[in-house]
Amino acid sequence: MSVELDRMMARVMPQAEPAPVVELRSAEKVFAGGVRGLAPVSLAVRPGEFVSLIGPSGCGKSTLLKLIARLIEPSDGRIDWWRGGFDRVGEDGRRLAFVFQEPTLMPWATVAANVQLPLDLAGVRGPEVPARVAAALAQVELGERGAAYPRQLSGGMRMRVSIARALVTNPDLLLMDEPFGALDEFTRNRLDEDLLALSCERNLTTVFVTHSIYEAVFLSTRVVVMAANPGRIFAEYIVDEPQPRGEAFRLSDRFAARCRDLSKLLHDASLASRS
Repeated sequence: MSVELDRMMARVMPQAEPAPVVELRSAEKVFAGGVRGLAPVSLAVRPGEFVSLIGPSGCGKSTLLKLIARLIEPSDGRIDWWRGGFDRVGEDGRRLAFVFQEPTLMPWATVAANVQLPLDLAGVRGPEVPARVAAALAQVELGERGAAYPRQLSGGMRMRVSIARALVTNPDLLLMDEPFGALDEFTRNRLDEDLLALSCERNLTTVFVTHSIYEAVFLSTRVVVMAANPGRIFAEYIVDEPQPRGEAFRLSDRFAARCRDLSKLLHDASLASRS
């Protein structure tokens, strides 16, 4: 077959979608006492996507994220990780890391020791450990603060340490539960830019919980809008914009228009939650 014919066939034939990193199939969660936290949810997250979950309080954003992390088990339905069970998560190409709302650092330990903790728990030893810790801190611009203690850092710096602790495991899937919600807007915008640059550089697949329309539009390739009573997926919104993004995008008319679109969807989801 000629090279030109190969090119023609490549243009005509549909490209197969990559296998999902994580896929929920009618996964639901009922808590003790019969409280239905999450109705059956089906969602596939593909490699390199940055998916944000947004919606009114009580819509199940954090519950959905914890199901993906297997911090809680679904009451029904199925979840696949890299087309397999959770028993293979942690292998090369199948690593997962979670960043909580609060940095949850050990106050008695140095920044470097806090970042090293996941490696210690995994039994990783040897000369590679300090190098991996140093590399993770450098990625969050804290390369000179390894000997400091959490009490000596600002809130934004402590969150950077928490992100470095997740990155030190070289994750393929990064789960983040509203990590910047308690920070001032300036710090939050800066961390959003840094996170997006890191995500693009490392080709991370990210699922991110937020209450901020602006943050969701800025960061995401896809936004999942959720409704409550019970928690469920209400709509999805594609943010088809070049990455990484910076202040120019945040100040653009395109950004403003997308924020209006998402605000309308969120308003409709809030109305649906009351019915």
